[in-house]
Amino acid sequence: MKYAVGVDIGGTTVKIGIFEENSKIVDKWEIPTVTEGNGKQVLPDIAKSVLAKLSEHGIEKSDVLGIGVGAPGAVDDKGFMPNGAVNLGWAPFNLAEEFGKEIGDIPVKGANDANVAAFGEMWQGGGRGHSDMVAVTLGTGVGGGIIIGGKIVAGATGAGGEIGHIHIVDDEPDTCGCGGHGCLEQYASATGIVRLAKRRLAKDNEPSVLREGEVSAKAVFDAVKAGDKVAGEIADQFGYYLGKGLAAVANVVNPQVFVIGGGVSKAGEILLKFIEPSFKKYAFPPCRGAKFAMAELGNDAGIVGAAGMIINK
Repeated sequence: MKYAVGVDIGGTTVKIGIFEENSKIVDKWEIPTVTEGNGKQVLPDIAKSVLAKLSEHGIEKSDVLGIGVGAPGAVDDKGFMPNGAVNLGWAPFNLAEEFGKEIGDIPVKGANDANVAAFGEMWQGGGRGHSDMVAVTLGTGVGGGIIIGGKIVAGATGAGGEIGHIHIVDDEPDTCGCGGHGCLEQYASATGIVRLAKRRLAKDNEPSVLREGEVSAKAVFDAVKAGDKVAGEIADQFGYYLGKGLAAVANVVNPQVFVIGGGVSKAGEILLKFIEPSFKKYAFPPCRGAKFAMAELGNDAGIVGAAGMIINK
C-alpha cells in the first residue's frame, strides 16, 4: 500500500492527514502553528509530527508517495513563495525545498491553501466528477481556486485565483485589505455583507429584525429565511455583486461548476438564488451553463486537496 500526506497550514493550527492512495483516510490531526520568531518553527514542527504519525502507523518513508503542503500565500508551481506569508512571518522562500530538507527522502509539493482546498473539492467534494471548476470561499475575505483540466492554475507568481480582488465597484470609499477600493471581497465576504447591511440600515428606518441585535452575515441570511424585507434587499445586493464577479471569472476560464464554501456558505443553497440571476445576466452566453454547488469537505478540504495533488499528479 502507498500513502500520501496532506498538510494545510493555517494561522493558528496546522491540519495534517495521512491518506491511502485510494483516497481513504488513515488518520488526521492538528498541531498549533507557532508563529513566534518569524515562523521558523512551523516547518520543523510539521515534519516532527508527520514522522511520528508515520511511525505510529508503521508506514515506511519509502511507502509515502509524497507530501502536499498548502500555505497561506502565493506559491508558484515550483513551490516558491515570492511574497512569503505575512501572517506566519515568512519572508520569500521555497516552501517545497525547505520542507523537503526537514522531512527528508519524501517528495514535497507546495501550493496556495485556497488552491489546495479547491483541488480537494474537485477530487472528493462538491466538484466531484468535474475537471474544470472554480472554488469560491466566502469567509472573512473571498478566496478562490481555479482547476482547469484537473490541474491547479497557480499563475506566473502563484497568485492565480484571487477572485476576491476583482474590481467590482467604482468610488468605494473604504479600503480593501489589499489596499485597493471596490474589490469583490468588500461586498461578498462575511465582513462585506456586514458592510452592505450597515449601509442599508442607515438609509432609512424601515423595520427589520437586523435592528434588534448585532449584525452579522449569519444574522442577515437567518432574517432572509424568516422573510425580512430589508435583509432580502441586502442579500439581493450581495448576490448582484458576487454573481457579476463570478460571471467575469466564467468568461475567462469557462468552468463546468462553481463550488461555494467558507463560513458564509453555511447559510445553504438559499445563497444560490441570489447569485444566479446576476451571473446569468453578465456571463457570456456559452459560459452561462456553469452549475453552482455547495462545498462538502468543510475544514478537511485543505488536507484532502494537498494529498490529492500527490495521488493525482
